[in-house]
Amino acid sequence: MPTSPLTVLRRHAAALRSRAHAPYSRQADATVLLLADGTWVPGVRVESAAFPLTIPSPLNALTTAVAAGRTDIVAAVFSAPLPAWERTFLSTLPFAPMAPVADDAVAATPAEDLPTVGSRLDPFLPDTPPPSPADGIRLARRVAGRALVPASAFPVGCVAVLPQGRLVPGVNVEPPDWTRILCAERAALGTAVTYGAGPVTALYLSCPKDPTGTPCGACRQLLVELAPDAVLWMDRGTAPPDSSPVPTLLPGSFRGQALLRDR
Repeated sequence: MPTSPLTVLRRHAAALRSRAHAPYSRQADATVLLLADGTWVPGVRVESAAFPLTIPSPLNALTTAVAAGRTDIVAAVFSAPLPAWERTFLSTLPFAPMAPVADDAVAATPAEDLPTVGSRLDPFLPDTPPPSPADGIRLARRVAGRALVPASAFPVGCVAVLPQGRLVPGVNVEPPDWTRILCAERAALGTAVTYGAGPVTALYLSCPKDPTGTPCGACRQLLVELAPDAVLWMDRGTAPPDSSPVPTLLPGSFRGQALLRDR
């Protein structure tokens, strides 16, 4: 008898827990989304020293899929029984309505009708490392076209540069619950953590509708924590891109070291 798709997804979710960044709670978890063609999308919990800014694993997986241009989600499996809010969140996505099929899973169809699980989503852009900041900004502008922004109509694109020149896209995603909105910068960081892709060395950010756009406070906090050695390049429309070393984005940022002393 062939292994059921949900069983395969559970195995992937369990294996992914080790990728989670959970130094404060020590409660690592992971989510795996299944797309209509059998591709699966991972997401892990990414904690912040500013606790409310923690990226939950279902949201991390969702933003990775959207930044890759995929919203054809047919199922989601969590590495443990789904907490109430995550079950509700995954069940109310307007472009991928799903319902509970187990205490750790939701699906758009009966479990027996799900597609066979295939390969993991490759979220990396096929482009080579930008030879200039202007080229990086052009990439970020292109990525912004994938943003899911029904509420604000304000797309943002981000491209994070990783070792060996791999490029991770991030876009802002606005689910119905506004408290779960994730900006492009944090989406790119979440994907980089999930894929264990190494430290971010540079980021390119574009707000096509606002040439003065800069990261919000929440993104600055996560950038300082997760990409402290990176340089951020910001789109300035027809003017040359502006740049800032990440640590200068949030002087006096909270690092949370005291939270780790007794753990």
